[in-house]
Amino acid sequence: MKFTNKQYVRWDDLDALRHVNNAKYLTYAQEARFAWSGMLEMVVARAELDFKLPIYDGNIFVDVTLWVESIGTSSFTMIYEITYEGELLARVKTVQVTISPATKKSRPINETEREFLSKYLETE
Repeated sequence: MKFTNKQYVRWDDLDALRHVNNAKYLTYAQEARFAWSGMLEMVVARAELDFKLPIYDGNIFVDVTLWVESIGTSSFTMIYEITYEGELLARVKTVQVTISPATKKSRPINETEREFLSKYLETE
């Protein structure tokens, strides 16, 4: 299963070259990930971003579709596609590590989390 979330592109997301600043794409992915599941105690350990087409306009909504690519012992990998009107703008890949809020260290994914993540597990 995939999850899609709309993210608003603000005018101040545009940089001096009049396109969305590259760091904002990770913000769109982050906001979609939080909307997908704020319940998971996790941190991002790695992020990769491939730009396909620039975003030249603010005051629009882009779609961020995400899914889980793989699940490990204490980490999982996610894929995000950022699109506008059906055109792929960027593809993001992140690795999340589950953590203990008390120790701030990694911990194994528990059964409830694994069950949730498994619903979104897709291979391309």
